Amino acid sequence: MKKYRKSGVIIITILLVTSSIFFLSNSTDDFKLVKNLEIYYSLFRELNLFYVDETDPEKLVNSSIDGMLKTLDPYTTFIPESEEENFMFMTTGQYGGIGSLIRRSGEYAIIAEPYEGFPAAQAGLRAGDSIIAIDGADMRNKDISFISEELKGLPNTNVELTLKRLGVPESFNKSLVRQKITIKNVPYYGLLNDKTGYIRLKNFTSGAAQEVKDAFIDLRKKYNINALVLDLRDNPGGLLIEAVDIAGLFVDLDQEIVSTKGRVKQWDFVYKTRHTPIDTSIHLAVIVSRGSASASEILAGALQDLDRAVIIGQRTYGKGLVQTTRDLSYNTKLKVTTAKYYIPSGRCIQALDYTNRNEDGSVGTIPDSIITAYSTRNGRTVYDGGGILPDFIIERKNYSEIALALYSQSILFDYATLFVSRNDSIAPVKDFQINDELYNELKKYISGRKFTYETQSEETLKELINTAKIEKYYSFSETEFKALEEKLAHDNNKDLDNFRDEIAYLLKEEICCRYYFQKGREQALTENVSEIQKAVEVLNNPVVYSSVLSGSISDDKELGAVN
Repeated sequence: MKKYRKSGVIIITILLVTSSIFFLSNSTDDFKLVKNLEIYYSLFRELNLFYVDETDPEKLVNSSIDGMLKTLDPYTTFIPESEEENFMFMTTGQYGGIGSLIRRSGEYAIIAEPYEGFPAAQAGLRAGDSIIAIDGADMRNKDISFISEELKGLPNTNVELTLKRLGVPESFNKSLVRQKITIKNVPYYGLLNDKTGYIRLKNFTSGAAQEVKDAFIDLRKKYNINALVLDLRDNPGGLLIEAVDIAGLFVDLDQEIVSTKGRVKQWDFVYKTRHTPIDTSIHLAVIVSRGSASASEILAGALQDLDRAVIIGQRTYGKGLVQTTRDLSYNTKLKVTTAKYYIPSGRCIQALDYTNRNEDGSVGTIPDSIITAYSTRNGRTVYDGGGILPDFIIERKNYSEIALALYSQSILFDYATLFVSRNDSIAPVKDFQINDELYNELKKYISGRKFTYETQSEETLKELINTAKIEKYYSFSETEFKALEEKLAHDNNKDLDNFRDEIAYLLKEEICCRYYFQKGREQALTENVSEIQKAVEVLNNPVVYSSVLSGSISDDKELGAVN
């Protein structure tokens, strides 16, 4: 009976919507809408009544909603009531909980990264601690999403954890009081050299502009910096207004940063800087990557169009679409693309054309034939249709297969856990190094873990051999295949020596995070980064910096010694 009540409510709702549209509509498009809604209603009714097996009306409707939205763009999504908390976290950076990342490790979830200053860290929880029970309930083999929900809750409520730690023979209990957890947009800022400041901006949730402002003021007050690197690598974006306000820290008041234009006029806006800037002359570089999107591209693109900053890194993602959240019935929401955004030169940097799909339904990039050239304030040429192209393109570092395998298989994570169990403290991040003794200990640990992995060459050769066997060519060239297998076979010890620098880099990041939290991780990640080194080089060469922004030199070939 419950099934029929639920389905009846859904059917009546659809019918009421259909009827209301019918009475308000006269145009051909409106008639098509009414017609298809009535078809949907009648199909749903017949399916619900006569399908051979029991159906779940709510699941059917949600599936049809998801299918409908998939024909649009990936940013237009339905948010059910059950996901409202996750949605709020994405926009505000806040949630109620203990302040820690968790992940699966064997039968139990483990603490992956406690956040500094929040309940998990305050209670002394460490990365690597296994969560045996929550409020007395066994967590063995529970879904990670279930465990996450159990840890979350209203601020000022208690949660009792039973934990197991490496080096501690017995499990132990910790009582925590949940708090409102706010994830920092700026996890780290500091000095790159005597006069060059650095700010790492990871998100654009509420308060991002204030965090950047506070960091900059602190750097200027303590060190009297004359140059700044703003790092937006892999920043997925967030709130548009935060990007506008961050730009407003460095450009004049009432300067247009971005405009939005939609099919419905109510989404047409012009966003201008709205606060007095704090520094309009400091040399500024912005680092971006392929993972920099949305608000990151607005900020980087606006500063480029206004010739206010040198952009360094890789071409950005190319998301030029604006989403608005609309409230629906029963505490559900629709996040819908309502407009495209345009930065000061007039260009839209959207890379994928969701409106004009290919015949097979796939999405193509904006064709070269309609990509348009625009001009920055100083007359430099920039283009639409494909993200922000940096002034200095630096290839992203690719890690070796062994380094990636050590990271993805949690070998480095587990060794860091062992290291912490044996060492109460380490030197400051800038002084802590993975020396030969420590690296040799890591190699010994890896050998005891029976660590294995395959290189891309080995995987490709396996596929070739399988294909040759299917096509019955293998027997003709078996000797050659076996010889090639031997030549391509990797050696763990040799690879550990050959790729020592990058493995040590990843290990230092993990160890520093254990002692200095996210701040330590981000500081460790600034070392020996090509994009950061390039930014410092350009910022500290006034002739090159001003020449790039004026358009008198436009690429690395014209820069001579600056590479």
